[in-house]
Amino acid sequence: MSLLTVESLNKSFGGVRAVDDVSFELPKGHMMALLGPNGAGKSTCFNMLNGQLVPSSGSIRMEGEELIGKRPRDIWRLGVGRTFQIAAVFNSMSVVENVQMALFSHQRRLLRFFKPLHRYDREPALELLRLVGIEQYADKPCSTLAYGDVKRVELAIAMAHGPRLLLMDEPCAGMAPHERNGLMALTRRLVDEQGISVLFTEHSMDVVFSFADSMLVLARGKLIAAGDGNHIRHHPKVKEVYFGSGKTFEEDAREPNTGAPVSTEH
Repeated sequence: MSLLTVESLNKSFGGVRAVDDVSFELPKGHMMALLGPNGAGKSTCFNMLNGQLVPSSGSIRMEGEELIGKRPRDIWRLGVGRTFQIAAVFNSMSVVENVQMALFSHQRRLLRFFKPLHRYDREPALELLRLVGIEQYADKPCSTLAYGDVKRVELAIAMAHGPRLLLMDEPCAGMAPHERNGLMALTRRLVDEQGISVLFTEHSMDVVFSFADSMLVLARGKLIAAGDGNHIRHHPKVKEVYFGSGKTFEEDAREPNTGAPVSTEH
């Protein structure tokens, strides 16, 4: 059963079609990678899914509920979490305080400080840190952590409102190989154990083929391939985008520089 259904999604900036008639379904408890070269439309697609950009046309539904037209915070409250390419945490605060702030926000209590922050929701915050494997750093400032651990803090923050869908924008950017494999193995476990769905963008193909259940490939705003790792690995258009000329669509049927039609006779 699909958690997320995207139909005929389009986004234009002036005369540029950044996302061009993209449709796909993301099942429950599924980990899907969104791939493509720089400028393919991945970030634009992501930013429409969580309401940061308004599509030019199309539909985005989560279990039948239309998300287009809703504010990002309302989409977040419906169960859509997100992590970013550059980890977004409060470096001056402790690890556990970062997660406590996320729990505060989810409970709509940010303007109701009647006691120090460290006394609110500490145990639930520690449980989330245990979930991502960094409880031992709970009282350390985020500024002292290795980058891979900061990404785990961000994941704990994203999990604070119990998301059904988690959007991860290049989660492994800037990480060493052992760090990124550890983070994605953790994400895989969350998918398997908690039944959440994950859509992630990533440039590290070893990560993608190791952890994704399925993949979508964009090029010049269009969806050119969808399927499992074996299908994507051998797809001719995907090979062309990543290893060939970069031309992803049918040629114009005219010889270059001559204007003469291309002959199909041999």
